[in-house]
Parts: sequence; C-alpha cells; structure tokens
Amino acid sequence: MATALSISAELKNDLLKFLKKNRGADLVTVYLAFIEGKYRLKPVLFPRDKTIYQSIDDLIKKLEAQGKLWRETEITIQFGQQSVNAETKKIYICPFTGKVFGDNTCPNPQDAIYDWVSKCPENKERVGGLPVKRFFVSEDKEVIKNYISERKASLKKVVYSSAVTGKLFNSKAAVIDDFKKNHIKELTLLEVQNQNRFQIEESFLDFIQTHLSEDKIAGFVEALSNHPEFGPYLDKWVESD
Repeated sequence: MATALSISAELKNDLLKFLKKNRGADLVTVYLAFIEGKYRLKPVLFPRDKTIYQSIDDLIKKLEAQGKLWRETEITIQFGQQSVNAETKKIYICPFTGKVFGDNTCPNPQDAIYDWVSKCPENKERVGGLPVKRFFVSEDKEVIKNYISERKASLKKVVYSSAVTGKLFNSKAAVIDDFKKNHIKELTLLEVQNQNRFQIEESFLDFIQTHLSEDKIAGFVEALSNHPEFGPYLDKWVESD
C-alpha cells in the first residue's frame, strides 16, 4: 500500500500558487514541484563538466575534494623602483608636488619632468594659458641624499587560483564566491527531469529515481485528496488518464 505523504500548510500554499501559475501542469510536473519544495532542492548545472548536482554545496564539496575548484599558490610582491638611490648624480624635481626623477632610474628624466609638470594637477601657474614647465635641478649630493628612501624588500604571499579560470584571488572564499556567481546555472527539478543534454550526478540521480516511483506518486495523490482545494486538479488528472 502506498504511504501517504504529509503536506505542510506552507507547501500546500506553494503548490496552489504553482497550479494557478501553471494551469496546464500534469500530475508529474506538480509532484516534482512538491518534491523540490519538500526537500528544499536547488539543483545546479556545472556546464564545464556537463553535470547537474543536487545543490551548489554538493558541487563545491565534490570539486574541493577532487582539487578541481582552487589551488594554493605563492606570489612574489615587488615594491616600486626607487626614484633616487646612492648612484644618482642628478635629479629633476617638481616644485608643486616634490615628484622627483633621477638620472639613473629614469630613461629620459628631463623629458619625464617636462611631461609631469605640464600635467601636474597642483601646477596652477599659467603662461599664455598653458601650464608653466618650471622645475628644479640639483647635482648636490646632500640634496640628492634627502630624496633617497629605503626600498622595501619583496615579500611572498599565499593566494588562491581558480581551477576553472586560472584567475588569482586573495582567499578561498573569494574563489568560491566567483564560482557561484559566474560558473553555475540554477535549475528547477522539472528542468532537470526534462533535459537529456547533461548527465546527472549519481547520488542525485538515485534520489530522483527513488522519488519518481509509482508508489511515491500515488502517496502524493492521496495526500492531495485530503485537501479539498486540490479536488478540481485531481479530477482533471484522473480524466486525462
């Protein structure tokens, strides 16, 4: 004998809304909507592997276990090159911001300072409507020494690369967040059942096959019969059979 399923008030309301929205839905379609709501299913397709999973959490657990979601890697961070160092003999200085170019750290320091002061946002001086190209030059060792700053040593940092795209992220959580947003597609249980392009992950397939048995559907019909609101729909399904 088929075992009747229980239908909560929340599920009953959800089913009635579904039936009003999908007036031509057959029994199996409504039953799939019921199963999706009862077990809070949120199937997802992972297009790259052409596989459908029961939920995003199931997919992520499997990919992490297989090492197919993220990889830990180490990068070297180099800080900017010094503008002035102990070998610098001549410097060119912006009088508006203090920006400096050294003769041994910049390929064309004179051209660089001209370009800088002509575009410097702090340069308010104008001649004929154009920014003046005024700057300072010094070959004095003591002046030059004032502009020498100690360069920070490079450092190594552990980051995470996406196994799907190869892009680097600061944390595993960021990899997973990007994966959820850009690399899966949410499906309904009905869409899963009605497609044949993609394979269904084994445990999810077992779940679907178990709940699509005749006795399970019969139990669903019996549960609906206990609620008068579903009477017209049950009559229609019986007539169509």
